[in-house]
Amino acid sequence: MDDELFRLREKRLQELAAAQKRPQREGVLVATRVNFSDLVTTRPYLVIDCWAPWCGPCRRVGPVIEALADEFAGRIAFAKLNTDENPQVAAQYRISAIPTLLLFSSGMLVGQITGAYPIDSIRQEIVRTFRL
Repeated sequence: MDDELFRLREKRLQELAAAQKRPQREGVLVATRVNFSDLVTTRPYLVIDCWAPWCGPCRRVGPVIEALADEFAGRIAFAKLNTDENPQVAAQYRISAIPTLLLFSSGMLVGQITGAYPIDSIRQEIVRTFRL
């Protein structure tokens, strides 16, 4: 029993050491009223998906955001903002329909996409807006 625990522990330590050598990617962040300003000001390019759990089109956009976060890892940060839990932020940016994507560059709102579009359309608008 002790030998098995030792082997499992050693294997896990090796996995952790290997993971530390790989560059970390952020994935899709969670935006809230509390961290919103920090997210916007600390990332050169940021796309925030404003959504709600009850919204069918939002559920279609969710996997698109995850795929784009992987595709643009290291260049553009992506976050999700639940508008039901953060109505102050939704009101501040006059979000009247969801899903809405807010595009920020150097802390400034530079674009907005409202609606559930295919990945190619969203990618094209992101590239155009951020001039990548």
